[in-house]
Amino acid sequence: MTALTVALLLVVTSALILRWRRPAWYWLAFGAAFAALRVLVRYTSVMDACGLTVPPSRWRLAVARVANRPVPESRAPRILRIRPTRTGLVLRLKLRPGQDAFDVSAATDRLRHSFSMYGVTSRELRSGVVEVRMTGYDVLKRVQMPAKTDHEPMRVPVALREDGAVHYRDYRAVPHGLTLGATESGKSVYQRNLVAGLAPMNVALVGIDCKQGVELFPLARRFSALADNPDTALDLLEALVTHMEGVYQLIRAEQRITVNVPDAEIAADIWDLPDHLRPVPVVVLVDEVAELALYASKDEEKRRDRIITALVRLAQLGRAAGIYLEICGQRFGSELGKGITMLRAQLTGRTAHRVNDESSANMAFGDISPDAVLAAIQIPTDAPGIAVTGDSSGGWARIRAPHTSLREAVNLCNKHADRTPDLPALAAFRPATAALPSDRVPLSKTAPATA
Repeated sequence: MTALTVALLLVVTSALILRWRRPAWYWLAFGAAFAALRVLVRYTSVMDACGLTVPPSRWRLAVARVANRPVPESRAPRILRIRPTRTGLVLRLKLRPGQDAFDVSAATDRLRHSFSMYGVTSRELRSGVVEVRMTGYDVLKRVQMPAKTDHEPMRVPVALREDGAVHYRDYRAVPHGLTLGATESGKSVYQRNLVAGLAPMNVALVGIDCKQGVELFPLARRFSALADNPDTALDLLEALVTHMEGVYQLIRAEQRITVNVPDAEIAADIWDLPDHLRPVPVVVLVDEVAELALYASKDEEKRRDRIITALVRLAQLGRAAGIYLEICGQRFGSELGKGITMLRAQLTGRTAHRVNDESSANMAFGDISPDAVLAAIQIPTDAPGIAVTGDSSGGWARIRAPHTSLREAVNLCNKHADRTPDLPALAAFRPATAALPSDRVPLSKTAPATA
């Protein structure tokens, strides 16, 4: 009896320590089994209480009447599969006739409370089949990215979603993106994660950092071109437009529109070209875009108009040429002048960190999802890095990027400096290597990073 008591005490102590220090391990060891059992036991009653059941069909009522049996109960959606993950449970439900995926989505908060889970989200996989993802603990409190993520060209894992899934920045699916947020909201860390994810890939990085380069110039060994003031930024953007025109000439020359060429092989962008002819894709990172749009004199106004015109042309035409925009700023509204709303309309991917006012959130999501606006203004000040992401489809989710220190990002960029391509059109903007960090520094010599 004493040995059993000691063993039970050790198990309970281990569970408490794991729940405190390693919530993912606790969930896989103890929480997932208890939660799955709780869901299966409570399922029918919870669905009935949440209004997710349908009355019995007429033929079932007729059979019960003929057989002199009790009236059949209302039926809940059928569970096709229940699968534990490192952060929660995934239920795949088959809806009954008359039910809609919106019914499940509207009841997610009640399901969260009834099943004693931290969070519940749902999405429709196909007609009549809904996936419900349940989170067992706060995955955004201490972000731990999975050891294995999908590795595809131009697809970067940058953050963790509140449902435990990995959030990818897929440039081929969403070519251009806008990131907003107030000071100390986590924009810089999000941007470092983007650079760190792109560094090992076959891609050219181009940076515009009008804060005298304090954010991007430490990472310059991995950048093919950099600008640290509006004047240089104008020349760089116009050089990018020239590069884009050259890529289009290459695509046109290699379209191979002949009778015996299948339609799927006709080149319409750089990804349709053969590997030996395909130009390297370019990701343009713009930090504090408002600095490019502000002016104080007539000459600066002319420069500003040329900058915005170049950005709009790259946003409208750059995708097929393999040029992708990643624009960051604190505000991005019509008060920045003409052409801004036209540029914003081309930025499909939207990410908003903590903002200081509702109008800033409206700049990001007002035209695509009112619910995302409400979620963005509710981000607390003591949780830097938490953001709301969405796209033109109206879907949105809360995410948080893992903390990446500047030293970690510098080390990674220096490690992959040999992958930095030389673009002839941007050769004049290549940062001077003499002014860059020469070697990687062990992380032990710097302050420890916290997630």
